[in-house]
Amino acid sequence: MPAVLVNGAVLDFEISGEVGPLVVQLHGLMSSRHRDAHLGLDLGRALNGHRVLRVDARGHGGSTGTDDPAHYAWERLADDLLAVLDHVAPGETVHGLGPSMGTGTLLHAVLRDIERFDSLTLMLPPTAWGTRRAQAETYLSNADLIEASGVAAFVELGSTTPVPPALAEAPLTGPAVPEVLLPTVLRGAATTDLPPREHIANITVPTLILAWTGDHTHPLRTATKLNETLPHSRLVVARTPYGVMAWPGLFAEHVITAGVENPTTGVIEIPGGRPATRSA
Repeated sequence: MPAVLVNGAVLDFEISGEVGPLVVQLHGLMSSRHRDAHLGLDLGRALNGHRVLRVDARGHGGSTGTDDPAHYAWERLADDLLAVLDHVAPGETVHGLGPSMGTGTLLHAVLRDIERFDSLTLMLPPTAWGTRRAQAETYLSNADLIEASGVAAFVELGSTTPVPPALAEAPLTGPAVPEVLLPTVLRGAATTDLPPREHIANITVPTLILAWTGDHTHPLRTATKLNETLPHSRLVVARTPYGVMAWPGLFAEHVITAGVENPTTGVIEIPGGRPATRSA
């Protein structure tokens, strides 16, 4: 697999497709491009006529890591992303897709180089702003648990947590991070947050937000606030596994039509729940 050395870590990636605009697909905390595909979250699989760049973040999947928690903050992962893009497609604009940690990475990256991105797809936005402190404390507690009792104890603890309704049929998977690095990765995640909302309000890139319900680590509140803040966004909410099955097609449509201005913004509801409302 191709890889690039960035700030002490070898970042593993792959590119599918021969021609067409470039899409970069990230993943969430403790996941990888292969784990996301196993969970049905590889949205790029429905996209034709494009090249798809799938990147494993430092310390995740096939990428190596570093022992400094600060390197896993979303601001630093944004540096990694832009370095990979400079290596793979220098000067080329891209469509960005990222769940959870990938959402944080993309938002920091686009604020650093907004001209680089033709569209954004923010999937499962994580805890942010007012809800971030409690999640950070959970990450720190889990890091201590892994060091004291091993990753098996951490996985067992996670198995008792209710899964979102939209993940009811997903297979069980473990962390895609080596046990020796996992506490460091979690401590890095505890130090970071989405950019301030007043900065996000300056992002004019067409944005699709994909969220689901019943997940305290990816609360609908964050997705709703992002949709209220971003000038050109729409929010799609899934309440069942069938809703998630629609996401690859919605993503493909968003990428293909991103260059066409659409004045309609708001919330699109996947069948299975009540329509959400958008604040003025």
